[in-house]
Amino acid sequence: MTEILVLAGSLRRDSYNRRLARCAIDWIRTHTPATCREVDLAQYPMPLYDADLETSRGIPETVVQLAEVFARADGVIFACPEYNASITPLLKNTIDWLSRVKRDDGSFVAFAGKSAALLSASPGGLGGMRGLVHVTQILSAMQVLVLPQQLAVARAHEAFDADGHLAEPVTRERLHAVLEKFLKLVTAIDHLS
Repeated sequence: MTEILVLAGSLRRDSYNRRLARCAIDWIRTHTPATCREVDLAQYPMPLYDADLETSRGIPETVVQLAEVFARADGVIFACPEYNASITPLLKNTIDWLSRVKRDDGSFVAFAGKSAALLSASPGGLGGMRGLVHVTQILSAMQVLVLPQQLAVARAHEAFDADGHLAEPVTRERLHAVLEKFLKLVTAIDHLS
């Protein structure tokens, strides 16, 4: 059974990206046999990455736990807020810490053999697309295969209805198309393994 993780790179309770992540979860659970798990980064608090801290105290237990959650998944969907045309500090710090958890062969426990889909929602006109460029670069450096098709939802403050669903049918269709392609990618990689 395919297992997909979905997480938002924001802790804000009313985050547009958290809403977008939940739209992805709802579609996967409704339209596919894959299992889908939402990861709330608030449940995995970690300090800012500091090599001296890692040397003196080791890798925080929350990081090890989250790396194990990633390791069990076949793919990850990231809903990425854009801060100043880049990645959020929360998401960058999470990836930095996860990159420190390695197997004996040096491969990344959290990222080895993984594929990812990137989504973003922003009140701005570009929908967070500039930040997705940076997330793509970072994940690619972690040996993650990032789906080229991405979704950036502009004017996010108007994009969701009162129930948290995407209001525009065209935007919903674009999300569904990205998710369908992503699940095909995950399945193809599973068959190669």
